[in-house]
Amino acid sequence: MFELLGTDGATRARLGRLTTPHGVVDTPVFMPVGTQASVKAMDPRELLESGTQIILGNTYHLNVRPGLEIISAAGGLHRFMNWSLPILTDSGGFQVFSLAKIRKIVEHGVEFRCHLDGSPLFLGPKEAMHIQRVLGSDIAMVFDDCPPAKSSAPELLAAVERTLRWAAECRQQPRAEGQQVFGIVQGGSDASLRERCARELVGLDFDGYAIGGVSVGEPEPEMLRAVEITEPHLPAGKPRYAMGLGTPAQMIELIARGVDMFDCVLPTRVARNGTAYTHRGAFNAKAGYNKADFRPIEDGCTCYCCRNFTRAYIRHLLNVDEILGLRMLSVHNTHLYLALMREVREQIRSGTFADFHRDYIRQYVPTKRVLAAREAER
Repeated sequence: MFELLGTDGATRARLGRLTTPHGVVDTPVFMPVGTQASVKAMDPRELLESGTQIILGNTYHLNVRPGLEIISAAGGLHRFMNWSLPILTDSGGFQVFSLAKIRKIVEHGVEFRCHLDGSPLFLGPKEAMHIQRVLGSDIAMVFDDCPPAKSSAPELLAAVERTLRWAAECRQQPRAEGQQVFGIVQGGSDASLRERCARELVGLDFDGYAIGGVSVGEPEPEMLRAVEITEPHLPAGKPRYAMGLGTPAQMIELIARGVDMFDCVLPTRVARNGTAYTHRGAFNAKAGYNKADFRPIEDGCTCYCCRNFTRAYIRHLLNVDEILGLRMLSVHNTHLYLALMREVREQIRSGTFADFHRDYIRQYVPTKRVLAAREAER
């Protein structure tokens, strides 16, 4: 159940509360990505201390390893990974995009060659919903077709029609007790296709709606436009989720455009490459200019890393390949994302989000290294 608590008068930003079987989630919210039942380099205690409300798992990868039999025997995904708060599971639809070289789209789903050993694996609406029911996630995503950027008009149309057909089939499948199901809007940057996809999905009355097919190789202005042309066709009383996004500045821009939920691999992904986020952008923590810098990663940050260690020490750890360095950067980056969402919620509540949005974007400097890391993940 989603409750819209308030809106910002000058932007489309929204304040909400999403109730699930494993707890309440305040929105806007960032969901750390635990693709394979673990947020990389972080343990559940660190996630809780950072203020994590909900995490994301992946249907395709969990079905491959450890497999449904093991997770079912453990009592579901929550018990298997010892996580008591809400979990959202991606349906595996993104792998239709990311594993394009080892899959074939057919009428009722996708034939994969497993990325580990090449064995055949079929995933369609029935299979994706069955897996998510066994996992016992709080929010399950429909199985969709996520087309890459620069797809032709016929390819976009085919992806939308396939997404709608599969969504209707997902809607008919049994769910875990209390499990919510979100539809996914596709259509690339085509306004008419986005509108059609959104309207038909809304007609199926899902519990929430994701804006899919963004951050799939398109320039940032095109990504923002895809959200702008989709959001007006989504119901105000249901949560909106931008999948696979983004940098701190991108999330602020999308919150201003009416998005409530985000997930992204970036906080831990770039940490493993030695990149640290701050509210003014990102920097290379391994660089020589940090050698004798005894400040924290970011002044005023309350994460465990910034409370206890300096840039000089983190640089040393990274440059001698001590795992503590990338763990502490993962803690810091994840904490920053979650703290930013808490600040955003307070700004919306106080009626000052528009000024906050303007000032944040003005001072934030994107870095090529962060953007390159995101493309590498794709």
